[in-house]
Formats: sequence, C-alpha cells, structure tokens
Amino acid sequence: MRGLRLVVILGAVALASAALGLRDGTVVAAMDPPQATFDVNDCKACHEQAVMGMQGTRHAGLEQRCSSCHGDPTQHLKDNLEKGEPGPIVSIKNMKPAEVNKTCLSCHEKGQPANFAGSMHDRRNVACTSCHSVHSFKSARSNLKTARDSETCFTCHQQIRAKSLRTSHHPVREGKLDCASCHNPHDSTKPKMIRADWITEQCLTCHTEKRGPFLWEHAPVRENCALCHDPHGSNHDKMLVAKQPFLCQRCHLNTRHPGTLYDGTNTLAGRVIGGTGIPTVSNRAVEHACKNCHQNVHGGNAPSGPYLGR
Repeated sequence: MRGLRLVVILGAVALASAALGLRDGTVVAAMDPPQATFDVNDCKACHEQAVMGMQGTRHAGLEQRCSSCHGDPTQHLKDNLEKGEPGPIVSIKNMKPAEVNKTCLSCHEKGQPANFAGSMHDRRNVACTSCHSVHSFKSARSNLKTARDSETCFTCHQQIRAKSLRTSHHPVREGKLDCASCHNPHDSTKPKMIRADWITEQCLTCHTEKRGPFLWEHAPVRENCALCHDPHGSNHDKMLVAKQPFLCQRCHLNTRHPGTLYDGTNTLAGRVIGGTGIPTVSNRAVEHACKNCHQNVHGGNAPSGPYLGR
C-alpha cells in the first residue's frame, strides 16, 4: 500500500516538473507571459502631466497602464531615444468615435455602459472622450470633463439648459439633482435614456405620494406625467406645460359644465358692454382655475369625490 502511494506521488512530481520545465535546477513556468520591458515611469519622462493626471484613479491601478489604451510603446520609446523623434503609438485623439468607444468598451463592458451600443449617443457618433477624460478630468466621479454631469450634458443640450433656467424647475442648477439622477447616458433600452421603464415610473421614484392606488384616478397621470409637466423646467407653476385653465381645456372642453375658452375677452382689460366701458368678466376667469374645485388632480380616495374634488 505504501509502495503504491510512493509511485503516485513520484508520478505527480514528474508531471509537475515537466509542466514547469526544470532548467539547471531553476523552475520556470511554461505559460508565463513575456514580461514588459517598460513601466509607467518610462512614459512619465515625457508625458508627466498625462501620467500625473490619472494618479489615484482606477486606470492608474492597471498592470499595464499606458499600453492598455495606447498599445505597446516599445517602438515609440526606442525611436525617441535613438532617432530623437517619437515612434508609432496609438493616439486616442486621432481615432474616430467608433474606434474610441471600442477601445473603452473593451474593459467597460459591464454596468451602465453595457447597453451603450445602439444608444442615442452611439448613433450620433458621440465618443466616450466627448464627455470623459482619463488624464485631465474635473469631476469627483466618472472622470468627466466638467465638475458636474449637468455641465457636460449642457454642452450639447442647450435647449434643456435654457429650460433649467426658468422659474419653475427641478433643483439641478442648485446642485441637488443632476441629469444622471433621471437619465442613463449609456443606455439604449429605455425611452429618452431614463433610468426607469417609462417616464411616470421615473417621476414616482421621488414623488411617491402620487403613486396611488387611488379610488378615483386621473387617466393622464397613469399614462405620462409629461403630458402636463415639463420635467426640465417651465415658467408656469409646478413645471406645467401650460397655464391653468388652458392646460385642462386641452382635453376637457365640452364636458359636464360649459368649457368656454378663457381668452382675452374674459379679463378686466377685455370686451366691454356696448360703449359703457364696463368690462364683462367671466366668473370662471379672474383668479379662478380648475384646481380651485378639483384639488386632487392626481387622484383621490374620497367616496364622494369622483371628479377629484376632495
């Protein structure tokens, strides 16, 4: 029995020795990859600002920091030393957007960028380096070219920036929210790149009191919050897309009580009776709006409030 064990042990040792390769008594791994003949300090000699800019980031922790994106710099260094001019190297600045994205996604293929292919930004030839910088970023997270993601987004989305400056707005410019609070700029699976399955669900992540369920529901609330609200900003109260009662009259024009259009003739400066100079003012116009009576416009649970009156 002991002899059999000895034969098994000797056989295992022989196989291990063959796999590792015994050379003059030194064990050498047969599958060891060739070791690089350079390190980051070789690049730092000429590219000090670029190397120092990425210190403390995850990119700096890569085993082959520079070559992961720029390829093998051996010839680049050799020509610089021998000929006094830099040799060939992969330059991210000279790449087309599709090539840049392919380089970045070779590592960043999980998490938020997983669905970047086919997204709105991808289809419009937006490169990763349009928003991110490896060597000279300014944000505390995500290596953005600006201090906040909203500033990065606003470089292209000028109309959205203009809306954010209106009187009624989400607290983006105050720094309490950012574009990425609602949008995932890398996603291709959701409308408008929002983080939820649809717009209403995204709004309800914060405005939970509007979720319900309600005994009496208002159909537009279930369908889409953006039918009545502009999430990027408005000059109307509560970020409404129009002023009341015009907002409600887009749908409710001739239902139940008269839906007379509230126009300029129903104001103090409007139509006058004959030539007396006495204005004719509708009792539903001045300082009146639908919410004066229909307070629970998002839905109500009062058994006697089928018209969202309480």
